[in-house]
Amino acid sequence: MKKQTLILFGLIILKFVLQYLVLSDDYELHRDEFLHLDQAHHLAWGFSSVPPFTSWVSYIILLLGNGIFWIKFFPALFGALTLLVVWKTIEELDGDLFAFVLGAICIVFSSLLRINTLYQPNSFDILSWTSLYFFIIKYFKTHNPQWLFVAAGVFAIGFLNKYNIVFLLIGLIPAILLTDQRKVFVRGKLYLALLLGLLLIAPNLIWQYQNDFPVFHHLKQLEETQLVHVDRLGFLRSQLLFFIGALPEILLALVALLFYKPFQKYRAFFWSFVFTLLVFIYFKAKDYYAVGLYPVYIAFGSVFLANYVASGWKKWLRIPALAIPLLLIIPISRIAFPNKSPQYILEHPEKYKKFGLLRWEDGKDHPLPQDFADMLGWSELAHKVDSVYSHLPNADKTLILCDNYGQAGAINYYTKIGLKAVSFNADYINWFDLKTPYRNLIRIKEYEEKHEEFAKTSPYFEASTLADSITNPNAREYKTLIFAFSGAKIDINRRIEREIEEVKYF
Repeated sequence: MKKQTLILFGLIILKFVLQYLVLSDDYELHRDEFLHLDQAHHLAWGFSSVPPFTSWVSYIILLLGNGIFWIKFFPALFGALTLLVVWKTIEELDGDLFAFVLGAICIVFSSLLRINTLYQPNSFDILSWTSLYFFIIKYFKTHNPQWLFVAAGVFAIGFLNKYNIVFLLIGLIPAILLTDQRKVFVRGKLYLALLLGLLLIAPNLIWQYQNDFPVFHHLKQLEETQLVHVDRLGFLRSQLLFFIGALPEILLALVALLFYKPFQKYRAFFWSFVFTLLVFIYFKAKDYYAVGLYPVYIAFGSVFLANYVASGWKKWLRIPALAIPLLLIIPISRIAFPNKSPQYILEHPEKYKKFGLLRWEDGKDHPLPQDFADMLGWSELAHKVDSVYSHLPNADKTLILCDNYGQAGAINYYTKIGLKAVSFNADYINWFDLKTPYRNLIRIKEYEEKHEEFAKTSPYFEASTLADSITNPNAREYKTLIFAFSGAKIDINRRIEREIEEVKYF
């Protein structure tokens, strides 16, 4: 076996091991992970929150037992495959062994360690961006039209995972038009490839049409509740941190794409970088939407730097080049990964605040990073709902209605008695089972709505009580309430049907 193959294999193993080491047992699953796991029970060509690819992976996880190991395995796998694609990109650019190792280390010891801990579409999105860029490089190098068809297939799979990959095309197309590679637009095979890509994503587009394009409703909600708090300068600052150990390689890549003769055929990648970032900034995108942009530039930069330090005294520059990603990840790992207990963070808030890690999507600072607070309190909620359910009369005729998808998904995942909670939020609005004639209601509500919920709902039931609440003060759902209503005086099913229609067409 070749030396470089052994090194690649070792780095992939290291990547998997690190992904599990940076996770503390103090945390549970993230609220988004619960939603994606529940999608395995409702396979379709689309969802209100995401395209269908994640649900297919969730179904595989379900077949494997739905355990934590497998939930965390797949984002780690997508991260390892991203490493592999960067390795193959360096090979395509005629890099030497040092270029391979440098590029791989820059990928392993980066923000991908953090992103690949969560079972969300983001890990596969980054893999999709990196793979699509790789096949575009293959085409630019050979002008073999087969790579256009492969690129179209990769785009389609990436699109079926997360619509974010459209931004790649928005940045790439005008970039190609500015270079000699524009000749591709007069090749008939390009349009056949585009047709193939369109056919592959057509089932999802049809689903969107049949469901009144929920993606636009989702984007509107994001804009009103989250993107409105995005700071463009903050977006740019975050870009420096995602691959901080690889900043020299990324900057060198941009310079080389303009002036280094062996990269002349790839000059469109310089303009693509500029245009894609400008589009993200214009739309006030979340900072992590752009992470998939960088791995391919790490490959370019690693090859260029390896060629520059190939001989003479410059060989000694290899040592700091390899050391920088390793040295920088150490202080970052102490604050950016969920490997420290909530208590530790509460005792050292200054370490997190100065990097903006305590700033949530509402634009305010909180005691814990938002993602960390989103991984607490869920099993407590589920076990308390189990207990409340077990003490209700006619318990099998109980509807469990939650305020948000995190609550519903957590109950469904952690329940010990097979409960199925729903919500008017996200995809759960489509998953109500109205065949059962409900007599009871367990209502999960935010603390701020305590008096309003009791006053509004109790008149419709014979018995009403505030049964319990989440007591973990570090959880984002702290003080979330569990109401129990039994002996319905009205037709709950009919009332729910009306509310579903109202929410869907709001």
